[in-house]
Amino acid sequence: MLELRNLTKSYNGRTVLHALSHQFAAGEFVAIMGESGVGKSTLLNLVAGLDAPDSGEVIVDGQPMSALDDDAATGLRRTRMGFIFQAFHVLPHLTLLQNVALPLLLNRAGLARAGEMLAAVGLAGRGDDFPRQLSGGEMQRVAIARALVHRPALVLADEPTGNLDPETAAGVLELLRAEIKASGASAIMVTHSHAAAAQADKIYVLTRSGLKLSQKGV
Repeated sequence: MLELRNLTKSYNGRTVLHALSHQFAAGEFVAIMGESGVGKSTLLNLVAGLDAPDSGEVIVDGQPMSALDDDAATGLRRTRMGFIFQAFHVLPHLTLLQNVALPLLLNRAGLARAGEMLAAVGLAGRGDDFPRQLSGGEMQRVAIARALVHRPALVLADEPTGNLDPETAAGVLELLRAEIKASGASAIMVTHSHAAAAQADKIYVLTRSGLKLSQKGV
């Protein structure tokens, strides 16, 4: 599903990632941990094609990201990837149903699944509500529904529970895992939280020397 080949990325003369190589299996939910500044979010941006490596290659679904022009890369993100962020990025001027339906509209797909996904994340009957009426945990549930509504092959989550209290975070993570497994998607979650990482099938620690599998995944 996803392969990293000798990825290297530097900013302002400082190497963040160096010759990183790894293969992620289809259908796996993987957590990546590591110290601040080690390159976890940078790695997600490279996988998504939002940034380009200095050298090396990201292969998604057999396609090298470097071989895609901007339109093709956008199309790949739109159809094959789903994104969940710490800051939710739920659009305040749209209803919950409209927020969840955005990927379907962009992909010119039927909208019925938007309502189904809202129900799946425990927000049935709330489609006409607006984000201002929600708690943080509920907004993250909307973000999960939006990320999965178009059945992406790869879900990328960047600190998805960083703004939530521990109890709410636990519920959101259980939901995220259940929905990922139900859809058969692969998922990579960057997190500082050991509780969050425990929901993954495997935990990797990103260091200057690469990705190391933790005891959780053995």
